[in-house]
Amino acid sequence: MQVTINGKPRSFDAASFSVAHLITSLNLEGKRLAIECNGEIVPRSQFAETQLVDGDKLEIVGAVGGG
Repeated sequence: MQVTINGKPRSFDAASFSVAHLITSLNLEGKRLAIECNGEIVPRSQFAETQLVDGDKLEIVGAVGGG
């Protein structure tokens, strides 16, 4: 499966998997993230249920603290 993440193509050895699985595979667990899939925001409560398929376009943004 190939998806585009923040404008860069990425390949994975699966036909489909969840946003939660993607976060784990990218080592982003525990981070404050906003994820958009094909122009739609994916609520954190839907990460495990939202399945990705070949060709999906994702934008992943992490919150940065500071002051």
